[in-house]
Amino acid sequence: MPTDVLRELLEGNDVAGMQQWLDQRLPHEIADELGRQDAVAAVLLFRLLDKDRALAVFEELDPVDQHNVLSGLRDKAFHDLVEAMDPDDRARLLGEAPATFAQRVLEGLSQRQRAMTADLLGYPEGAVGRYMTPEVVPLRQHLTAGEALNVVRTKGHDAETVYTLPVVDDQRRLQGVVTLRRLVLSPPETPVHELAITDAPRTRAADTAESAARLTRDANLLALPAVDSEDRVVGLLTVDDAIELIEAADTEDIARQSATTPWSGHYMAATVVQLARSRVIWLLLLIVAATLTVNVLQFFESTLSQVTALALFIPLLVGTGGNAGSQAATATVRALALGELRTSDILRVAWRECRVGLLLGTMLAVVGLGIGTLLVSAPVAITVALSIVAICSWAAVVGSVMPLLARRVGIDPAVVSAPLVTTLVDATGLVIYFLVARAVLGV
Repeated sequence: MPTDVLRELLEGNDVAGMQQWLDQRLPHEIADELGRQDAVAAVLLFRLLDKDRALAVFEELDPVDQHNVLSGLRDKAFHDLVEAMDPDDRARLLGEAPATFAQRVLEGLSQRQRAMTADLLGYPEGAVGRYMTPEVVPLRQHLTAGEALNVVRTKGHDAETVYTLPVVDDQRRLQGVVTLRRLVLSPPETPVHELAITDAPRTRAADTAESAARLTRDANLLALPAVDSEDRVVGLLTVDDAIELIEAADTEDIARQSATTPWSGHYMAATVVQLARSRVIWLLLLIVAATLTVNVLQFFESTLSQVTALALFIPLLVGTGGNAGSQAATATVRALALGELRTSDILRVAWRECRVGLLLGTMLAVVGLGIGTLLVSAPVAITVALSIVAICSWAAVVGSVMPLLARRVGIDPAVVSAPLVTTLVDATGLVIYFLVARAVLGV
């Protein structure tokens, strides 16, 4: 395995071997291995790269790993690297860095790069403006295709991408976009405004970056134009940045759904303390929430004492309800993230999931009835079967509605997903179980 070989080279301080190992790897492979190392080893490996490969590898690193590498470089190498970064990547790095580090970066930049970085940092955290590239090649709408290509040749070297070109008026207001392919394949005398796609998607620089990234993906764009409040072009959100945004958002949702606090950086580079710290708060909160289950058991203690067989099926019912609620919550959070659901759909979703839960509960009740009949009496088995149907229906409704309610009040839906839903369904599911038992068994 690459990691085992590299570890042996590092432990043996084999510089020649490390150099050879790096020469045989692609930038993204090197970046992944650097993310696994501690700060000292990461800097050592990074210093062995030549200038061009170092920049390519650096751009593949997460901001946390970039900060670790930069912190170990001497001033000249430090300033050369941050100067060569794209402005949007630099802004993302500084947005997660300590103030003293950010000051060191800004002081070493050229006036042009400092101005562009400062402009991006002026946008709210999480806005498109923090992730867009301001280095674009806008084309005036009165140009011909031949003249536009000359503009691209003249200014394209300073742009991050030239495959998507905004078409603007004299006030730099966005009129549409034209692709480089269309310019190249059109007769040179064709006016640019005739080639422009005037109804192309766009985003406001102050809009949320995640929604813009998903729009870029859904519309199959290489770049999404970003405009200010007056529709003037201020940048482009490129597809590679959109992919990273979606990946980061999905990673955060997965962490929230598993009741952990999201962290930045490579998993293998995280310490045991960091991993435990990211989980302990949520576990403590869930322990507090789980006291509801204890209270329910205390309240129905007399029912349990009269029909002790009911206790046998508590784990089965609690587990089934929690799983059904988690499935509904996960499906709803995913649909919200993809834009397939709106908060206004809450009643439709609740009714839909209620029927899904009813169908699932009915199928599972058949199994529960069979198990109950074999282990205990028929009345208890019937109680278990009816409880499964009711609990599955209730769990599906709770699991689907809670993320929608969270979104409506401005809370991340993933926060109230699987673990919290499971805890709530455990307590309420027991209430349903004992109420059914009282009705069926008369206790």
